[in-house]
Amino acid sequence: MNSAVINSEVTSKQTKRQLRRIDSLMPSGIPRWIRCYDDGPNHYDRYTVVYTGRYAKGTGYDRRYHYVGMSAMPFSPSGLGQHGESEHILDTTRDGRVGYKWPPAIGGKCYLGTRIQFSDLPIDCQKLVISDYRELWGL
Repeated sequence: MNSAVINSEVTSKQTKRQLRRIDSLMPSGIPRWIRCYDDGPNHYDRYTVVYTGRYAKGTGYDRRYHYVGMSAMPFSPSGLGQHGESEHILDTTRDGRVGYKWPPAIGGKCYLGTRIQFSDLPIDCQKLVISDYRELWGL
């Protein structure tokens, strides 16, 4: 076989593999490893999205977990889209301790607000989350 055929086969295999990875991490275009919260209309940073999963680099204390707090219009000059990171997944804390609490089910509450589905976020918030998610997972 000539090298052009071999290279095209490898490229097509990589492409299929990449597509499977994207499909496993974003089934139907929805990020799989996130949890979304709505803290109500009286808060400027109403929406919080916590990124979960094994995207974090490093191990032990080097591992950082990302989140974003947003208004309904995070791309607007008067909006908010503030990123942060923590040594633990933000919605698993309890009484100052880390990792001792399961996050609430959809409709349940924690200090971040009521847990909602990704589709309940405003469209601009969804765009920001997808952009962050693709960057974190290298998609």
